[in-house]
Amino acid sequence: MSGLILRQGDITRLLVDVIVNAAAPALLGGGGVDGAIHRAAGARLLHACRALPEVAPGVRCPTGAARITPGFDLAARWVVHTVGPVWRGGQAGEPALLAACYRNSMALAHAHGAASLAFPAISCGVYGYPYADAARIALRTLADCQAAGMAPATLLLCPFDARGAAHYRAAAQALGLDLDAR
Repeated sequence: MSGLILRQGDITRLLVDVIVNAAAPALLGGGGVDGAIHRAAGARLLHACRALPEVAPGVRCPTGAARITPGFDLAARWVVHTVGPVWRGGQAGEPALLAACYRNSMALAHAHGAASLAFPAISCGVYGYPYADAARIALRTLADCQAAGMAPATLLLCPFDARGAAHYRAAAQALGLDLDAR
């Protein structure tokens, strides 16, 4: 797998075309990476999210789907918002929904001509997804998208902490994938 980079830290500071926001269904900001992206992008991001149509009361983006907005005050040109699954033990379709987050985010970035895309650890925070499982799903899905020609040239995995980075390294090794840790 070429063009896959592990970079631990603050996703809001990356110089990439697209960053992915691990959002809540309403797309109105919140805690964790979602709150950090909204704060860094400025108030116009919230206005852009509010302008997206609701598909159900209080839901602008269902779990597994993705929406795109401009990045506003971020270095990134675009923000892809995706809603990861809440971990319920693995028997409620969580793996397929998490993989859909990555696939749908990649499809939007690809459709907008992005050459670089950065992902946080979707669902691994307050949504409680086990990090090791989530890292394997992310890497496997990204590899499949690259093989299908539906991926930007550069893909970054951007966990906030060292524990997350360690899970990505272990998953890459287990899957036999090259992961450039810059």
